[in-house]
Amino acid sequence: MNNRDLYDPLARTKPRCKPTQAYGKLAARFDGITPFAKKESNVSVTTRWIDIPAGKDSFGAYLALPKGGKGPGIVILQEIFGVNGHIRDVVEQYALDGYVAIAPDIFWRSAPRVELEYVGADRDRGIELMKQLDFNNVVSDIAATADTLRKLPECTGKVAAIGYCLGGRLAYLAAASGSVDAAVSYYGGGIHTQLDLADKITQPILFHYGELDHGIPLDAVGQVKERFAGRDNADVYIYPGADHGFNCSVRASYNQKASALAHGRTLAFLAEHL
Repeated sequence: MNNRDLYDPLARTKPRCKPTQAYGKLAARFDGITPFAKKESNVSVTTRWIDIPAGKDSFGAYLALPKGGKGPGIVILQEIFGVNGHIRDVVEQYALDGYVAIAPDIFWRSAPRVELEYVGADRDRGIELMKQLDFNNVVSDIAATADTLRKLPECTGKVAAIGYCLGGRLAYLAAASGSVDAAVSYYGGGIHTQLDLADKITQPILFHYGELDHGIPLDAVGQVKERFAGRDNADVYIYPGADHGFNCSVRASYNQKASALAHGRTLAFLAEHL
C-alpha cells in the first residue's frame, strides 16, 4: 500500500482506473509524505506554579521559562486583581522575550490565588484586599521571590521587577529595598507620597504613566519627575491619550499604541540593564 491509498481509503477496495499522465505527476509529489502528519508543537514557554518559602509558611508564584532555557529574571507584580489570566499572559509574554519570569501571589495571606475581574464587585474586593496588605510583608515577599528566581538554574543572574497599578508601586518599593537590580513601574499609584525613598534607589528605574489617568493626576506624576530630575538612573514617560491600565488588553482603558510603545521601551531598558 502506498501513500495514495492512505489519502483515499476507497482506493484499496475499488478497481483502479488507469491513471492519466497528469495524475501520475501529482501523485508522485505525495509519495514519501507521511499522511496527516501532526504539526510540531508551537508551545514556546514552559509554565508552572511553584512555592516560595516565607518563614514557616510559603506562597505560590506563577513561573514561565523561555524556550531558550535560560535568561535574566523578571518579577511581575500584579494589579489589585490577583495573578489572573492577564498577569499570567504578561509573565508568558516576557518569557517569550527570553526572560525567566515569575508573578508572586501578593494576596496569599488573605485570599490565596484569587482571580478577579476589572469591574463591579470584583473591583471592590480587590480594593479591600489591597487595604488589608502589610506593605512591609509584601516587600519581603518580593525579596524572597527575587532570591528564589536567582537560585533557579535557568536564571542567568540579574533580576528586575515590573509592576502594574498596585504592582507599579511595589516595583518602586522593591527597588528602594535593594532586592532587585532594576525596576519598571506602570502607572504605580501613591509613589508621589513616598518620594522620601527615592535616594535609596540607585539602580535603574523606569516609570510609565497615562496622560488621562485620573487616579494618578499629572501633578502627582510631575512630583515624581521632579524628584528624579537630573539623575541618570531614572526615566519617566507620559503617554498622550492613555488612561490607567493602558497596558491591559482586557480592560476598557487598553491603549494599543501606548502599550506597544511602553513595552518596547521596557525591553530596551531590560536589555541594557540586565
